[in-house]
Amino acid sequence: MITSLQNNRIKRLVKLRSRRQRDIENVFLIEGYRSLKRALENNINIAELYFCQEMFLGKNEDALIEELRKRGAEIFPINNSAFKKCAYRDRPEGLLAVAPQFHTSLEQLPTKKNPFFIVAESIEKPGNLGTMLRTADGAGVDGLILCDKCTDIFNPNVVRASTGALFSVPIAEASSEDALSWLKKNNVSVLSATPHTDNIYTEVDLNRPLAVIVGTEQHGLSQRWLDTADIQVKIPMKGKMDSLNVSVATALLLYEVLRQRESIL
Repeated sequence: MITSLQNNRIKRLVKLRSRRQRDIENVFLIEGYRSLKRALENNINIAELYFCQEMFLGKNEDALIEELRKRGAEIFPINNSAFKKCAYRDRPEGLLAVAPQFHTSLEQLPTKKNPFFIVAESIEKPGNLGTMLRTADGAGVDGLILCDKCTDIFNPNVVRASTGALFSVPIAEASSEDALSWLKKNNVSVLSATPHTDNIYTEVDLNRPLAVIVGTEQHGLSQRWLDTADIQVKIPMKGKMDSLNVSVATALLLYEVLRQRESIL
């Protein structure tokens, strides 16, 4: 049982909240039962697990710990105060793991007859990126391409907001130039959302090989993506605001693609 706040393992877990330290070690943190369970379901390798039994919220944690032990994870019990120091959630659930980072190239993304991708350009807020991953999973997206990234996909807030979708949605990181070249090579149409078009997003045929492009929270899409888009659509805005939160706009667009494809099926 680790009890000291000065224990080297506890100090290391705190340091792993920093992107610099995560990249040095090429690892990241996974906290909470649901995220860990989904990591296991998607065969994510867990190197270490730290747990505090008195913080458990349910009755399934022991079985999860045993499964991790069988898969070769090092298991470390720690007390309440030590766990609170290293946890990044406001309401810790008593489970915190360290896992190796994983990376996917553009060429490793799944391609099929009618693929469906999302391209996220320069997304700044980890919570938005995590939410977009969760939506992408729900809408059946084949992969997410993160272009000219401003945030780390292994940021604890991305992991938390994705609720495990980080492990189920293939994610490739690339420059906008490389992403655009790959999409064109694979005959995938590029859709961008902009207020400067007459095309309402629900009135355009989206049942084709498609990549939905979304941009930064503050400035939207770069001119490169706007100029090269095969399809431009807008989301109607009836109030005084001229834009939606990027994760909300993404959800509307992705589920419209799903709606059109499901109606045809």
